[in-house]
Amino acid sequence: MRMQGKVALITGGAAGIGKATAQRFAEEGATVVICDLNAAAGEQTAAELGPNARFYPVDVTDRQAVQAWVNDVQARYGRIDVLINNAGIVRDHQLVRVKEGEPLRMMSEADFDLVIAVNLKGVFNCTQAVAPAMIEQGSGSIVSASSVVGLDGNFGQTNYVATKAGVIGMTKVWARELGRYGIRVNAIAPGFIGTDILASMPEKVLAGLAAHTPLRRMGEPREVANAYLFLASDEASFVSGAVLRVDGGLVVGT
Repeated sequence: MRMQGKVALITGGAAGIGKATAQRFAEEGATVVICDLNAAAGEQTAAELGPNARFYPVDVTDRQAVQAWVNDVQARYGRIDVLINNAGIVRDHQLVRVKEGEPLRMMSEADFDLVIAVNLKGVFNCTQAVAPAMIEQGSGSIVSASSVVGLDGNFGQTNYVATKAGVIGMTKVWARELGRYGIRVNAIAPGFIGTDILASMPEKVLAGLAAHTPLRRMGEPREVANAYLFLASDEASFVSGAVLRVDGGLVVGT
């Protein structure tokens, strides 16, 4: 029961890695508060987790909605111990796609801006909202989702890579700024994880992803959730500013 008595906020907690993380935290005794845009899935997940779980429909790009969420959680439970910045999206395109010397398509400005808003500004919004509560109580743990592509880059993911590299940068800044208040800030960098997004890909593509991973398989959402749990728990009490790869030994592009 490593999270007994702790209140944990998890963004993007209705499905996939977020849901697996909510389940692991609940198993370890946490009061779990998830947010997501998918209200139906969020309510179902909270119901499955039991009486110590609660769902809020929140768009992490909306600063006022995020602040209202955090304020309500603090008023209801009296503290916020953990923030898991898990919410994220992809809108993959090449910077410029060329055929026979002629540009066919470019990554749209709208797709670039949307991914930046959710994956990068959303992390900023949520972290800035919870920081005063954690400072006041003199403790807290913030863990954000980066990615191996934020470390190594990846073909066709200019916008996504920019956000995940940015999360790493912000993590290191916040670890320095907030450490004096007893707040630890870390990030995880998952590789290819078997979520619903990947499940929709052709079998040949999935086999290729597994072949590029030295452990010769994709990760499971629960394995990423375990990394979140470790970094959020007191077992990682002297870990801050770190980026933990959860990737089966993957080096992107090899």
